[in-house]
Order: sequence, then structure tokens, then C-alpha cells
Amino acid sequence: MKIGVLTGGGDCPGINAAIRAVVRTALQNNYSLIGFLDGWKGLLNKEHINLDLNSVSGIIHKGGTILGTSRTDPYKIEGGAEKCKKNFKGLGLDALVVIGGEDTLGVATKFSKEGLGVVGVPKTIDNDLSATDYTFGFDTAINIATEALDRLHTTAESHHRIIVVEIMGRHAGWIAVYAGIAGGADVILIPEVPFDINEVVAVLKKKKERGKKFSIVAVAEGAAFKDKSLIIQEEKLDSFGHVRLGGIAQMLAGKIEEMTGFETRSVVLGHLQRGGSPTAADRVLGTRFGVAAVRLIEKKKFGRMVSLSGNDIADVPIEEAVGKLKTVDTNFYNMTKIFSA
Repeated sequence: MKIGVLTGGGDCPGINAAIRAVVRTALQNNYSLIGFLDGWKGLLNKEHINLDLNSVSGIIHKGGTILGTSRTDPYKIEGGAEKCKKNFKGLGLDALVVIGGEDTLGVATKFSKEGLGVVGVPKTIDNDLSATDYTFGFDTAINIATEALDRLHTTAESHHRIIVVEIMGRHAGWIAVYAGIAGGADVILIPEVPFDINEVVAVLKKKKERGKKFSIVAVAEGAAFKDKSLIIQEEKLDSFGHVRLGGIAQMLAGKIEEMTGFETRSVVLGHLQRGGSPTAADRVLGTRFGVAAVRLIEKKKFGRMVSLSGNDIADVPIEEAVGKLKTVDTNFYNMTKIFSA
């Protein structure tokens, strides 16, 4: 059997652990493997490398992906999907392991319906994929964001400032909520719940009145004012139709300072949350997902995505996983209001 592997969408810590697990598990069955470079672009352009034990030696601790990635959607390129299917067959592939998030796995769903032997592995720092309790990359991202909040506490306290920290999260606020709670943020703002600037200001003033000389506001990049649209960094869309978000922290900081008179600064964590070595939890989860993906191929259970259910590895239809975003539960988010008092 011959297996292809590709990684698409945004990079995240833990991908290399998953690639390593796919390769090592498949080689035990004497399968041959190739890795496509830069996501679907690699299959489209027939750009690939052979994968063997040497290829994956010493990569489990490395962030990013040794195969490279892109946000290429072959269905948005004229003749792109047909070319990918032709290359799949021309290379003699029996199966393709697709490691990606909502967009990359959305493409995998389409190819699966058209007869390609596709198996999905969920990865995203946003933790917003349905049908899996967690995705690898998330644990590393929240630890990085939490450490940043810890560090910002000390400088905010020293200068008696309010610091607004912009955290990744386009439509789901999981990173902001987890890091905000763990990092002791005074206010946490997420895309799921548009916020009233007057309520935010009231919380910060109340804390000041009771003697707290500094505050931390954690805001997801996709959060929005109740009376305004999303803060858009640029109008240009990627191949999946997404705009680049950003700027909410700077705008919010300006509003807070204007309405309170308190010195306020903004910090954008950005791609720091994606980079660096994965945590132990992400290395283990990536490994478990990689092994499970090959097990699905062994059973010819195509069109499925491996997932985490409790502490068990399960599998679900890829279509089910990408059909709906997993957003922050309102009750869970409301718990954070306890810390705004």
C-alpha cells in the first residue's frame, strides 16, 4: 500500500509528531509513504518527498511542519480538483492522510465524496473543530498565551496601566477564555459574545476604585463591539474566503483610555501562539492521532477523521467534523464574569 501525507492551513505545534506517528506506524506494515509539500498545492503540482524513518527522526519536539503548508483550495483553481485526482491515481496512491483544520479538511471531504481514499487528522490552535474534544496545537497555544499574560501582569502593575492583549481566535474564543482564566485576566472578550464597551469600562473603573492599580484585558482577535462590525486588518481574502482580522486590541485600548483616563497599552501576540516546540500534551495527542489514522487506512475506513472523545481515540465522518464550528459555550464563558468583580 502507498500512502500520501499532507499538512494544510495554519501551522501549529504537534503536526510533526503526527507526521512521525503516521510514518512509523505505516512502515511497520511495510507501506510506502510520500509527503506532499505545502498542503494541497503539493498534490496539485505533484511536489512531494519520500518519507522514511530518517525523514521523521528528531522531529517530535519541533514546531511547524516539515512538509510545509499553504491555504490552497484546489476547488477554487480552474481544473485544480481534477488535476489533484489525476495526480493521486498517477502516483499510485491508495490513501491520503490529510492533517488540517476546518478548511483543509473541508477539501478532504469533497475529495472523499469523489472516491479518493482520504483520512483526516484534526489540527488547529483554535480548538474549533466539531466532533473532537480537543485538537493538538491548542494546548501549546494556551500555554504561550498564558505565559504572555503572566509577564504582562508585572509590567502593568509596575506602571499602573491597563494592558489589552489580543489573542488568536477568528470565530471561536477558546484560546482567549482558557488563557484568560489561567493568566488571571480581569476581562475576557470573545467572538461568540459581542461586548458593550460601557460594561468593560465599568468593570475597570470598579477595580480601580477598590484599589487595584492595573488590569489585564484578554480579547480574541475576532471579538466585536456590539455596535460595530469585526475589526478587519485588510480586505483581501485568502483562497478560503477569510479576511485577515486584527486591530481590535489597539482600538479597544484607545477607547478605554479615552473613557477612563487610565493609561492603556495594547499587545498583539499574533503568530507567537503558533510557533515553538509543542507541549508534551500536544506531542502525545498528535502521536495518538497519527497512529489512529493509519489504523483507519488498514481497515479501509476512508472519509473518516480521527478524534478525541474523553480520553479515547475515536473516528467520525470528516463531513461531520467540518460541518459546524465548535464555539465557546455561553455557560462556560459566563463563569469568567466571576473574575470581573
